Amino acid sequence: MRVLVTGGSGYVGSHAVRELVRGGHDVVIYDNLSTGHRFLSDGYPLIEGDIADGDRLREALQGMDAVMHFAASAYVGESVANPRKYFHNNVESALKMMDAVLETPVRRMIFSSTCATYGTPRQLPITEDSPKDPINPYGATKLFFERVLAAYSASAGLQFVALRYFNAAGAIADGSIGELHTPETHIIPLMMKAALGSAPPLSVFGGDLETPDGSCIRDYIHVSDLGAAHVKALEYLANGGPSISMNLGTGRGVSIRELISTFERLTGRTVPHSYAPPRAGDPPVLYADASLAERVLGWKATRDLETILASAWKWQQKIESQM
Repeated sequence: MRVLVTGGSGYVGSHAVRELVRGGHDVVIYDNLSTGHRFLSDGYPLIEGDIADGDRLREALQGMDAVMHFAASAYVGESVANPRKYFHNNVESALKMMDAVLETPVRRMIFSSTCATYGTPRQLPITEDSPKDPINPYGATKLFFERVLAAYSASAGLQFVALRYFNAAGAIADGSIGELHTPETHIIPLMMKAALGSAPPLSVFGGDLETPDGSCIRDYIHVSDLGAAHVKALEYLANGGPSISMNLGTGRGVSIRELISTFERLTGRTVPHSYAPPRAGDPPVLYADASLAERVLGWKATRDLETILASAWKWQQKIESQM
């Protein structure tokens, strides 16, 4: 299939592009490069454009069979501090994108959603039936767009899969691409930069939470496993599968203390760190029940925490050496 990938020059989108091509699909990246990086699109067709630009997007959609939508603002803390940006980018601009899509024959969409749609979980692991009660604007905007997709599925024949993934981490095995944000807010690259001395000591948000070791617990999933799930979701829709939302995770919660100790054991490096108050909008524990994706898509995460950290470390050392 021919797939337009919005945000394909970003972290998760660029890994999904490679998985799509590996699966035999034709890809065109659509990205305004506001947070993505041009080099992550090297070797692939790239259209520079904003998702709110209906004319440019309609032109890009010609001949496409599906859209994978990654383009969004995606920092929880920033969404709390600047909700206006998130409702503008993730709702207003996304609605304009959908107007353009519905004016073309394209009726398949894979949506990059998030576990932040659930808010603070009332049960663990988190299943798709868990209440959706986001506690930050980022999660609220993603949940809103899932509901937009459901409404357009009913009214316009749109087929969609919304993939609520947990903490994307790691880098592609060959070390050619990986995680690179400006500013960087994700814990694994910040931890590694602290270990290399290229950033201040790591701030661990919350050291006395109601968790077994007092630190925040998350479900870290390798970004290439996420990319593979997007390909499976596309093929599911091509085979006539009905619209659905599902979790992507490993099913294993890892605390920040465990994350640091595992990295130190693997690399022999020390991670200087200190503890800070929990961030607004951050639940203390999140990890997935991803059994629905296994049943429906035949997908399961295959890479463990050590693989995630080893691949991220290889990438981090590479980019540090180029600075």
